[in-house]
Amino acid sequence: MVFSSALFVYVYLPVALGIYYAVPRKFKNGALLALNLLFYGWGEPFYVVLLVLSTVCDYTCGKKIEENRGNQIIMKRYLLISVLFNLGLLGWFKYYDFLASQINRLVPVLPVFHITLPLGISFYTFQTMSYTIDVYRNETPVQNSIVNFGMYVSLFPQLIAGPIVRYADIEKDIDTRKHGFDEFGKGVRRFLLGLSKKLILANAMGALHTEILIYVTEITVVGSWLAVVAFAFQIYFDFSGYSDMAIGLGYMFGFSFPENFNYPYLAKTATEFWRRWHMTLGTWFKEYVYFPLGGSRVSTVKHIRNICIVWLLTGIWHGASYNYIAWGVYYGLVLLAEKFILADYMKKLPSIVQHMYGLFVIAIGWLIFSCEDFTVMGQLAKAMFGGALWIDSRTLYWLSTYGVQLILCAVCSLPVITMLKNRIHAGVYDMLTVIAVVIAILVNTAYLVDAGFNPFLYFRF
Repeated sequence: MVFSSALFVYVYLPVALGIYYAVPRKFKNGALLALNLLFYGWGEPFYVVLLVLSTVCDYTCGKKIEENRGNQIIMKRYLLISVLFNLGLLGWFKYYDFLASQINRLVPVLPVFHITLPLGISFYTFQTMSYTIDVYRNETPVQNSIVNFGMYVSLFPQLIAGPIVRYADIEKDIDTRKHGFDEFGKGVRRFLLGLSKKLILANAMGALHTEILIYVTEITVVGSWLAVVAFAFQIYFDFSGYSDMAIGLGYMFGFSFPENFNYPYLAKTATEFWRRWHMTLGTWFKEYVYFPLGGSRVSTVKHIRNICIVWLLTGIWHGASYNYIAWGVYYGLVLLAEKFILADYMKKLPSIVQHMYGLFVIAIGWLIFSCEDFTVMGQLAKAMFGGALWIDSRTLYWLSTYGVQLILCAVCSLPVITMLKNRIHAGVYDMLTVIAVVIAILVNTAYLVDAGFNPFLYFRF
């Protein structure tokens, strides 16, 4: 198990920052590597071995590719080793048990090991694999220090649940990053924003979603939509909260990580939603799957094939369960419909209608994503579209109990901070920022002391 939230915030992080800033500049990467491995290996030393093996494999493959620049056969050999090793790790730990159990339904021939999924494996395998691909393409220079490369692979701020940071994103920061009070202060503010999203908003919506599903057999129309809305807010504030925390921690240690979210619930189409949601994953699939297949610069049939492949893989990447595959297929079909059928019609609709369409498509997507049990999914879907009582006393209780949090989630899904910054005097904004930071520290401390361990939703992916 990783550190509890309170232990991380009040013990590990201050100690890590103290050590990092105390050591001379030339030793900072080595110190950070040690801190990364300590963080990841807390209670799970075996999985540190996997992380080290992945680091050594891709570091070696990158070096060999560069040493044999011009010899395509050898270069491809080492690229293939890297890709197969990373996909093999991901396949074994994430998908073997699922595939074995499905095959055993037909013919009981394979053992099921009940393998525990290593934290962050979906993220760090994609990161290291992208490094060797970029070196092979000659799009990024090879890293000659295994300490520096290991530090990149194991960076604890974003190791567990992203954003997916490609080597090219922070290549310059590895050797020449700058540290200062302004960047550190910006990092603290961003970290507190993410922590607040998680503790105050995501946890409340998670509690509501869990409570509603207890009564799924008796659910009303309003209750079923409330369940989907609660999950939509939970996963957004949970994952964007983690990304904010990672980006904030990056600033504290001198790194500039890519943004991962851009107010996705403002989207008017599924296409726009995926330009705003988990942007680093979308970029990864675009750079390493969609474009190599030909992207949109191919025949219509192949273009459709490329979109289908990307979205099938996107669904599979999220987990070994049929609902994730169905979710990927769903978005693939919706995106194809928008691109080839609906695009011209959508442009003619009023903006509010477009936005309602976008929210509806997103809601159906979260319905599929949130329910690994297709029976529960069916019960929710039936109720959502009128197959139940519209509302009852239990639903009214949920609305009254969680009404403030729901409104707060809706407001915080909008670019409120940006709008506020643009409309008030800079001095007033700075004063409000200080007040907000103090309040966030006090409130988050209360939540941390009360809750203890707060696992992020995306830890399971």
